[in-house]
Amino acid sequence: MSSLEEVWEYREEHLYPRLFGDAGRGISPIPIEVFTVNFEQATVDPRWLHLGVFEFAPTAERHSWLYVTSGGSTPWETEPSEYNPDEYSWLGVEFVIETAEQAEWPIRALHRLLAYHVLVCHGRYPEFSPLDYGHRVPAGGAVDGSTDSMLRFFALAKPSHYPAFGQLASGKFDFLHAVGITEGERDFAKTTSTAELIAALSLQGAFPVTLPRRAQIFL
Repeated sequence: MSSLEEVWEYREEHLYPRLFGDAGRGISPIPIEVFTVNFEQATVDPRWLHLGVFEFAPTAERHSWLYVTSGGSTPWETEPSEYNPDEYSWLGVEFVIETAEQAEWPIRALHRLLAYHVLVCHGRYPEFSPLDYGHRVPAGGAVDGSTDSMLRFFALAKPSHYPAFGQLASGKFDFLHAVGITEGERDFAKTTSTAELIAALSLQGAFPVTLPRRAQIFL
């Protein structure tokens, strides 16, 4: 029977390297300020500060830099005797962003996405649903924190260029692939669907890699 620590270790030291290559550096934990300042939370569960982001350099098969959260699938609230591989492990998601160049902004963006998802799942925003495929999420400004990027939202898509889910002893989880989009592209997805937007982005080379300086695609 796998302990929480063994599940955690398997994801970070075996599953992720098999899917994405060797991690270029250790995990970048979510700073407490993301919860207390960005989301104005008066109380923070100490376990949430163990969640973070890994960076993976390009490989022979993938030419992009890839950033993925780690912790959304850790079975914090389930005893090992209750693990069910057919159910979702804890929050049941990990978020991914791909970029053309190594950068810090994807780490900050993923911190915010995962923190928001944690808060929604724990009832801090009862008016909202947990993040899932097809959702569009405000980035709180430009996705890369600049003043000149038109990309101010993320669309969450089901990946097809790497497995869409991971399996742990404690259960499964989905990879939610986040790609930066403009306000106009967000509006297009509202009137059609996120799936149609992702298809259009793919044709223009704007998915799965987020390119902060790109122009809005012709829709």
